[in-house]
Parts: sequence; structure tokens; C-alpha cells
Amino acid sequence: MKLSLKHLALTGALVLAHFFKAAAQDGTVPDMNYYLTHAPFKMPALTEPHFNGKTYNIQDYGAVSNGEYLNTEAIRKAITACSAAGGGTVHIPPGLWLTGPIVLQSNVNLHADRGALIIFSPDHAIYPILADNKVQRLISGNNLENVGLTGEGIYDGSGDTWRPLKKSKAAPALWNDLTKSGGVVSTDGSMYWPTKEGLEGEAYVKGLKGKPNLKPDDYLPARDFLRPNLVVISNSKNVLIDGPTFKNSPMFALNPNNCNNLIIRNVTINNEYYAQNGDGIDLSACKNAVIYHCTVNAGDDGICMKSSTNKNANADEAGLQNVVIADCIVYHAHGGFVIGSNTDGGMNNVYVTNCNYVNTDIGIRVKSNRGRGGLVHNIYIDNVFMHDILNEAILFSTYYEDNGTNQNKVVPVTNLTPKFQDFYISHVYCNNAKTAISITGLPEMPVNHINLSDVVISAQQPIVATEASEIVLKNVKIISPEKTLMKLDNSQNITADNIQYSNETTTLVAATGTKTSNIKISNSNAKKLSKPVQLGTGVDKSTVHIL
Repeated sequence: MKLSLKHLALTGALVLAHFFKAAAQDGTVPDMNYYLTHAPFKMPALTEPHFNGKTYNIQDYGAVSNGEYLNTEAIRKAITACSAAGGGTVHIPPGLWLTGPIVLQSNVNLHADRGALIIFSPDHAIYPILADNKVQRLISGNNLENVGLTGEGIYDGSGDTWRPLKKSKAAPALWNDLTKSGGVVSTDGSMYWPTKEGLEGEAYVKGLKGKPNLKPDDYLPARDFLRPNLVVISNSKNVLIDGPTFKNSPMFALNPNNCNNLIIRNVTINNEYYAQNGDGIDLSACKNAVIYHCTVNAGDDGICMKSSTNKNANADEAGLQNVVIADCIVYHAHGGFVIGSNTDGGMNNVYVTNCNYVNTDIGIRVKSNRGRGGLVHNIYIDNVFMHDILNEAILFSTYYEDNGTNQNKVVPVTNLTPKFQDFYISHVYCNNAKTAISITGLPEMPVNHINLSDVVISAQQPIVATEASEIVLKNVKIISPEKTLMKLDNSQNITADNIQYSNETTTLVAATGTKTSNIKISNSNAKKLSKPVQLGTGVDKSTVHIL
């Protein structure tokens, strides 16, 4: 169906207005439990951890709030005393608190008041290399039960003393300021590092490969290159992160790993747009989790799902499953909602709803490649509102960080082949993207069974699909100046019902690739277009059916 740009914009606005009116008709904003009970799959009930009533103020253990005194030991003593007494709350009152790494313990809630600013020391020597040959995380906990990070305090990771900067990502003024302030620049002039050790660390680590009997201290010369994440809680259950701001992280800001019964809410992530590997919230192989009412600015992925193989897990069970993400805003990131790139542990049952992505590089981003893949399915995304997306509003890519040498070549399917299927994307609205929808599968494993309904996107480029199958577009509106609406290459079983487009459109489908077949278009008025179908060499004339 052919519509003017003005009509499409108006229609989208009316739909949005209707949604917000319905959501607010009882005068309340849905709470976390509303989203859990309305998930499109059976979501287990999440239980908030409860802590004993006693409070342990870090000042009672020697902490000093002057921004100069190192409070690492005072905070450690307070946490240890709290845990030894059966748990409770460790209290960080308003003030400027300098510290080294903080290690959480079971049954302890670390609560930082509004007005508390916790600065992690820029002295890298106080962050040891651990048994996994990684730098001690700034806040960490492993094998814990019943643990919390709460309050409206701010945790600053002093990441600017750790992170490199790509010249291509930096404004000229920023690049000039940093290079004049100290640090070193790579020989090709493309990368700045705060320290010489950081610049040389990658080559040093590569030189260790294959050497026997390596110990953590063998990696110390590369500490600045390895860089710690700000918060990593691993192999734990009953975890609550409620209220804090995490900023200026050396790498990922918030990275729960293999956690069960996890609640993240009212959290703010503030990493600079140029923060290399500065992801916001990354869930790695977590189960039964909610991310609710969070705001993210990130230098890399905004809210990201990752899953790698856990040797102790049931091989038939997805590494990441039963996750709800609701009422979140991502202002700047490489992707608003992201899956991958490591998906080899599998993902099942993820629900994203009522989120905003503004000025992100990509809106909804699903990525992996051969060697990192696994089965990712039963992903539900609805009521997502986006504006000024630099590249794709919706992207599926199975060639992430691929140098292109094996593209278009069929290779054997393994347990590490990316398998993206059974996605349900509805009521998604985007104003101003470079590309509306891009789907790129593998010759041996197409992206398949992707269902898009009630979607409105304005973009320079409309729809592109390569190696895709079983794609359903229903009530999809694309506002674009391009003459061709859908470019389909080696794609099969594509159905478009009531797809709507701009006055500039002259061709509904351009089909290429000998594998392209069974394209069905209905309720589109396509026959009124000057050239509704264009077929490439080798594409059968019966490939596209206009009903």
C-alpha cells in the first residue's frame, strides 16, 4: 500500500499516542512484576534478597571521606564483619571515597547513599592479576548467595587511566588534548594508550602463548592492556543491583556472569561515547533475570546478552534464558539491545519491551559469526521506540568481525554455527535510520523464522536480506527515498502482508541469487508500481507472487 511520508508519520504518531494512553490509563507505570507476569513465556518468579537489619558504616572501620585516603581496607573490614555476623548492610554515607578493589560477600548489601562518590584508585599496582589471568575487577563477587549493590551512590572506575582511544572514534579536540597530556600513540598513529605498558601489552600476551607453567604474575607487565571490568558478579544467585550509577569504566561497566535470580533496576551507566570496549550492561550466561528501569550511555554495546559454553551446565539447556528487559533507555551505544557476539552457550526466552534507543549506532542488533555461534531462539521484542539511529534500526549479522574471506562459501554446520531463529518483533517505531532492516545469514545456516509486525521505520535504505528464510512482514511501513523497497538475495519463503511504502517507491522486490524462491506479497497495491518486481540472473520468473 502506497502512502505519503506525511501520512506514514502521522499514522506512527497515532499508534504511539494510543499505546501511551493505554499504558497510563490507570494512572500508574507498570512495575517490574507486571512485566514478569506478562512475558510471552513462563517467567519464573524472582525473589529479592533480604538482608539482616544491622548496618555497618564504613567510617566505623576507619574510612575517611577526603578523596585522598585509600579506603580499601576499611571497606573490606566492614564487609567481612557484616558477613561474619550473618549479613546485613554495609553503609557508604555521602562523601568522596577513594578505594581499591571491593570484593563482595554473601548476605551483604553494599549500600551507597545518594551523595556518595566512590572513586577507584588510578594506581594500577593495587589491582593484582588473578588465577584466570585477568585483572582484579573493581567490584567483584564469586559463588555468592544473597548479595546486593544498592543506593544512589556513584562508582567511578577511573577508566580514563586504563582505556585506549581509537583516533577514528575521537573528536579532534579530544585526541589533541589526550596526546598532549601524556601517554603514547601507536606507530601507525591510530591508537592512543594512557601508558606504554598498555600499548605493548597485546604483543606481550601473544608472546606468552604456548609457554608452560605460567602464573598470574607472569601477566603483570600486560596489566594495563588487560584492563578490568567495573562490576563482575559470577556464579551467584539471588543478586540485587538497585539504584547505583556506574561510570568511567576501564572496560565493561556491569557484567553479571552465570547468575540466577538476578534483579538489575534503577541503574545508570555513564561511559563516554569513545570508551573502547565500554559496554553498559552485559549479561553473560544468566538465568531468570530482569533489567528494569535502567539508563545507559556506553562506548560499546548498550544492553547486551552474551552466552558462552558452561562445561558444568546441562548441554540441552541454553546458557542464557528467561530474561526480561523493560522500561530502559539507551542514549548512546553501538547497539541499544544487543545479542552476541558470543552466543555459543545458546539463548532462549528473552523479552524486551517498552524501551527507547536514541543516537545509538544500531537499534536492535543481533550478531555472531562462525566459531562463536549457537542456537538463539524465542526472542520477543515489542514497544521499542528509536530516534536518530546511525546505521541499522534492526540488524541480524552472522559475519561479525569477519574479514570476508569465507563469505558466500558453504562450510559444515557445527555446534558453533550461529543459529538465529524464532524472533518476534512487533510495535517497533524508528525515526531516522540509515537502514531500516538488514538480515545477513550464512549459506549453510540462514537466519530464519523472523516475524516482524506493526513496525514503522523511516530510513535512507529500506530492507536488505541475504541468506534469510521464513521471514514474515505484516503491517510493516518503511519510509524511504529509495526506489526499491526490498532487496532479497538467496532468500526463501518471504511473506509480506500489508507492507506500506513511500511515494518514491517504484519496485517492491529486487530478487537476486539462484536460491531465492517463494516470495509472497499481499495487500500491497504493488501492481500499480511502474516496475514492481526486478529479477536477477538465474532467478525464476515464478519466484515472486503478488497476490
